[in-house]
This record gives sequence, C-alpha cells and structure tokens, in this order.
Amino acid sequence: MTEPLSDNTADVIVVGAGPAGSTTAYHLARSGLDVLLLEKTEFPREKVCGDGLTPRAVKQLVSMGIDVSEEAGWLRNKGLRIIGGGVRLQLDWPDLASFPDYGLVRKRDDFDEQLARQAQKAGARLYERCNVGAPIVDDRTGRITGVKAKLGEEKREVTFHAPLVVAADGNSTRLSLAMGLHRREDRPMGVAVRTYFTSPRHDDDYLESWLELWDRRGPQDRLLPGYGWIFGMGDGTSNVGLGVLNTSESFKELDWREVLKAWCASMPEDWGYTPDNMTGPIRGAALPMAFNRQPHYTRGLLLVGDAGGLVNPFNGEGIAYAMESGQLAAEVIVQAHARATPAQREIALRRYPRVLKDTYGGYYTLGRAFVKLIGNPKVMQIAAQRGLTHPMLMRFTLKLLANLTDPTGGDAMDRIINGLSKVAPKA
Repeated sequence: MTEPLSDNTADVIVVGAGPAGSTTAYHLARSGLDVLLLEKTEFPREKVCGDGLTPRAVKQLVSMGIDVSEEAGWLRNKGLRIIGGGVRLQLDWPDLASFPDYGLVRKRDDFDEQLARQAQKAGARLYERCNVGAPIVDDRTGRITGVKAKLGEEKREVTFHAPLVVAADGNSTRLSLAMGLHRREDRPMGVAVRTYFTSPRHDDDYLESWLELWDRRGPQDRLLPGYGWIFGMGDGTSNVGLGVLNTSESFKELDWREVLKAWCASMPEDWGYTPDNMTGPIRGAALPMAFNRQPHYTRGLLLVGDAGGLVNPFNGEGIAYAMESGQLAAEVIVQAHARATPAQREIALRRYPRVLKDTYGGYYTLGRAFVKLIGNPKVMQIAAQRGLTHPMLMRFTLKLLANLTDPTGGDAMDRIINGLSKVAPKA
C-alpha cells in the first residue's frame, strides 16, 4: 500500500461510507492505493431500505470477502413471492453461472458497518463523524483536489487532499452539486417508505412483493402506482414498506406514510402489522434512478451509487448497483493511477462513464420505458391480473426486473433480455 504523505493526504478520497463508498474504498485499498473514507455519521447508523438483497448484491459481498453464512447473522431467501390480481406466485431465484441462487436480508445499520469495517481491514483510512462541505478546486484547471470537512464532536475544521475524489454521498450528494452536477429531471425518481413490525412472519424465506397497492381510505378504492414489500428479518420483525414512482399523477399529492399505514391496516390481523406492533417510526428516502446525475466523471470527481442515480428503475434496487459501480470506479482509478502522465491518467478516467453506460445504459433505458408504463394504474392492474397467471412469463419477468441473466451461455430468456439491453440506446 502507498504510504500516506500525511494523515490528511491520500491517493483517493471517498466521501460517504455507504455500500457504494465502502466498496470503492475496499477495492482501491486492496489494489494498494492510499484511501481516505469519510463518513458524516458514526456507525452503527440507520438507513431507510427494504433490507432485502438480491443475488446481484450477494455476489458483491462474496467478492469483498464478507462472511455471508447464516452463522454470521445473515438470513437467506430462496426467491420472490409476487402477489397481485388475486394471484400468488412463488418464484425461486434463477440458477445461473454468474450469480448465486439465493438472496439475503440484513438490517442496514449493521450491513453498512460491516462493509466499512471490511474496507478498513483492506487498508482504507476511515474517518467517522466527518461532515464534508465544500470541494477544494484548483482555480487554474477547475479540477477537484480535495475537500473541506468538520471532524468529530467539536466540528474541527480540516482539509483533505487527493488528486481524485469519489462522491458516494447518496441522493443529496452535496459534493456533486457543489461541482455543478445537477439532477436530470427527465429521469424517474422513486420514494421508499418503510417501518418494522413485530410479526410471526419474520422467518419467511421468500422476499414478498405486492404488485397492487390499494388505497382503501376514500369512498372508492384507488390503485396506486408502485409496489409494496414484506421482508421477514429473522429477528422477530418484518420490514414492511412501499416504493412509489414520480411518474404518477398522485406522487406529490399523497402522504405516503399514511398510505403505508392504510395498506398495513388492510393486512390479516394475525400478521401483526398494527400500530401497537410497530418497533420504530415510518421513515422515507428518495430512490434516484437510471443515471439521473451525469457525467459520472468530470474534473477529478467520480460518482458512484445513489450520487450517480444508479438505482434500477425496474425494481428500485440500489445496493447491488452501488457496490458494482464502486468496484467499476475502483478498477478505472487503479488503472489510471498506474499511468505516467496527467494526460494519460485523464484518458483512463474518462473511460468510467463509458463503462457504466456499456454495463447498464441499455437496460436502464428499458427500465425507463417500463416505469412510464406502470405509472398508469390501469396498465399495472392488467399486467398484475394477466401476467401472474403465466408462470413462464413471470420467470422471464423476474430475470428482467432483477437483472439476473448469464451474459454468455444462458438460456433463451437470458438471450432475449441481453439482446434487448444491447439494442436499446445507452442514454
């Protein structure tokens, strides 16, 4: 590993120790670079999430050397149970060469800390309670050369310096905004709200997704855009929440916390999703989708995870793509670091947005079309009622929505999905 020039200087600064930042820092440190990982809060800390991980995320955890055994506190799941249109369908995760055949469940306070500690073990220097403010920009070149921050309980003002900075500071990404990178309004945005209940359903070995989200509080039942989920946590509680898209007319007018309460109230009483059994408040978070902030590299700054709008528009999954983009960014940085001149390093770094577009661009374009369709409640209702009665079609849909295919040597479904993703514009 490169010896640090000082405590406040490194090869790379990573801002934010969520899944994207910690994965980036881990892979950089493993490759011998000196990395500063700056986290504004202190672990353990809560994050709004469904806590369910698909096989894509599991693959990333395994790549980081995380022990994902049940003995280490991970709850495994076999697949997805889909409920809608009066039908209930249980689908196992597909058997693939590229991904494991199981998902996992873990609370985010514990999950995020495990990743950050793994990055530390690899050699990254983690600063907790380090609130990053303005970027330090070279007046001559316009490049970012570091960040200003307030450190610790006393909020001591410090500066950190590095030739490259990774923004892994989530949807709000103050660092990207300070560098002039604003959200694209033509990209879908989701909102997730969730809470926890003590429930006898805590040990479920399938993730459960409700395709029809009914608001039954008015004189007439109303189908809302989005989906609900119930994920057993294995610890006596269930994570119950809903994800909603901004493509719907009702997106701004409804109080989604109230909608979640109403939806829970319509559940069977013996499941325990009642106010008395709620173990914490209802919390919400934004889901930035389909590359909603670009470019992903400019003037020494790389965007990973939610900061770059990497959430999958098909299913609202963010963790797998946060971790994958972190690994991709690290690979590009490591190659750039080995180049002899600034001009050569810049050529290598400019490859990062192209890698992201080659990897996800076509698939996310398909996802944006899907989001527009299901923003119409009638389309959603027809899809739920007719699609769920065809198990073969639903297996195809599961592969498409969860982005689980083998790139080579897969079955006919894989070839169709991969082919569609290839021909769709990589916007």
